[in-house]
Amino acid sequence: MPAPPEAPASHQFPASPGLDGIARAADALRLGAAVRIVDTSGGEILAWATETVGDEALTQLDPAPLLLLTHQRARTLKIRLYTPEIVAVMPEPPLTALRLLAIADPSTDLAAPLKGPFETRREPLPESFAAAVKLAKLAGLLPSAVVATGGMGLPDTACTLPATTIADYESEVVRSLRLVTRARVPLEGAEQAELAAFRAGNGEPEQFAVIIGDPPPDKPVLVRLHSECFTGDLLGSLKCDCGDQLRGAIATIAAAGGGALLYLAQEGRGIGLINKLRAYRLQDQGFDTVEANERLGFEPDERLYGVAAKMLQLLGFKSIRLLTNNPLKVEALEAAGITVTERVPHAFPANPHNRGYLRTKAEKSGHQL
Repeated sequence: MPAPPEAPASHQFPASPGLDGIARAADALRLGAAVRIVDTSGGEILAWATETVGDEALTQLDPAPLLLLTHQRARTLKIRLYTPEIVAVMPEPPLTALRLLAIADPSTDLAAPLKGPFETRREPLPESFAAAVKLAKLAGLLPSAVVATGGMGLPDTACTLPATTIADYESEVVRSLRLVTRARVPLEGAEQAELAAFRAGNGEPEQFAVIIGDPPPDKPVLVRLHSECFTGDLLGSLKCDCGDQLRGAIATIAAAGGGALLYLAQEGRGIGLINKLRAYRLQDQGFDTVEANERLGFEPDERLYGVAAKMLQLLGFKSIRLLTNNPLKVEALEAAGITVTERVPHAFPANPHNRGYLRTKAEKSGHQL
């Protein structure tokens, strides 16, 4: 294996406009503070995360705020979908943080199933509304927001963002991604291995790649995309097959003579660890993994693979053999300019705890198990 290259100089990592603002805004939502979001037309709103907004903020707003939900959560509550992507609910008084959270959070659905009926806005919603919900997702919170309109009459807030900055977040992360450093890290079953670290210009979690052996860049490289799974990878959870897939991929790549495993910061199919645990609680109530994510307000799979494609390009890999059962990964990488010459099957035996999970992946998510 050739000597790992030195880390690029810090001046080679240009800041991405707006990405640092996203990080500050996400922190503000997690703390229960408001973020001002400005439309391209000049209109503006104040947005709070439904999960963290407090009663004090709600009582100061006139007119009353709107509650934003995704279509996935709205369908669970039998709310009519008059507007694309999200719905704007006009909740009845008295408005309390606990009442709004009960609408957004499915953990109370069985205990208090009779929610509604809900009156919703039918006219087109400004782009800032969808941006507010997306920002809540980026903060790792439930995909729901409380918004107040009123232009310049809105109270001051520390964070102001254009709606387009939030909408273009993923493309900016991909654009700003850089290879920071790489170092030899011998692994059990793959002693000739090194770890490469990547960072975007926004303070998001770093991404990593495990390069095994010395894969030639002029031939298709055996590659595995692995989304991080704290419960499966580290704790050995039996609810999924992630730990088996991680260790099995390292063994398979080593046995093949070399390749790479990309370890992507997309816990819980992109919804984050805390929301994944919420989904687990819903699964204990009888919902499958797709239904649980949708009841929370998420897509069945929120993962994006533009960052993975950029990582491969930075490593010099343009053509790969992809170790996966998920045809969507093949489609996403090819759309991003990576040639996938072969899909290599990557399946492991079920256990009593994950049998239903694997069946759902095959039947509802199209995994070729």
